[in-house]
Amino acid sequence: MFFHHRDLAYTVRVDKPNPVFARMLQQAIGGPEGELRVMTQYMFQGFGYRGPKKYRDLLLSTATEEMGHVEVLATAVAMNLEGAKSEMVDEVITNPAVAARMGALEPRHFLTGGLAALPSDANGVPFSAGYVDTGGNLIANMRANVAAEAIGRTLAARLLEMTDDPGMQDMLRFLIARDTMHQQQWLAVLEELGPEMATNAPGDLENAPDQQDNAYAYFNHLMDSPAPVDARWTSGPSFDGKGTFSVKEPAPPLGQEPDLQPAPPEVHAGVDATGNVARSAMGRFVRGVTDKVTPSS
Repeated sequence: MFFHHRDLAYTVRVDKPNPVFARMLQQAIGGPEGELRVMTQYMFQGFGYRGPKKYRDLLLSTATEEMGHVEVLATAVAMNLEGAKSEMVDEVITNPAVAARMGALEPRHFLTGGLAALPSDANGVPFSAGYVDTGGNLIANMRANVAAEAIGRTLAARLLEMTDDPGMQDMLRFLIARDTMHQQQWLAVLEELGPEMATNAPGDLENAPDQQDNAYAYFNHLMDSPAPVDARWTSGPSFDGKGTFSVKEPAPPLGQEPDLQPAPPEVHAGVDATGNVARSAMGRFVRGVTDKVTPSS
């Protein structure tokens, strides 16, 4: 269960409303890097977690925090849209549709949201749950969460570069700080699980003995350049302590040339195995009927 406080999770202050920046902030709400993504991701990872309760609590507590971040950003969008209609009239291009296409007000902020944020990205594309990673495996989820926070923090840094509004800068620095902690806490879970357990998801499956060599070999597919001999992934012990990195170059094909059975005529593949035109049973029937009714010359 979630409880709502009237006070925001962090102060939102906009010194000069900017509808263009409001549109940019939408990416941090509904984009694949945004807060709706991590909120939903942590929530469903937590709902389905079957292990120690402390990890479930961590996931759901962080999901709850991300709800607050969505509210903070939605408020920032709304505050940046205040007065947007009059600003559009004052611009040289006074036609709202034309101005929108040139990078001003996102039309749906006015038409759909009534000067409010929307569950969509900066291009107006609705948020998709397809962005969400819920692997049902603690190790896989923690790694997905680290990646989600890493790209989210990168987006916040890019947004920080795009504004000179002191209030927006302060809000983004707060979000960057929280993304720092979230990356660190997911990494801390992996460290707590230990390298042997947490290095390779799902963690409870060993490689087959005859695949041990392939499990730690770097396949170099760059045919015109050798693999770097001093790279961490080409030599030395593996991170799970169960193998030694090696290089196979050029990358060897380990299978056979495919030899598929011919397609049946009804697939209409064009030619059969002998290279002749393939005809389905219906095609042969129609041809036969046609031959019977066609007058002979």
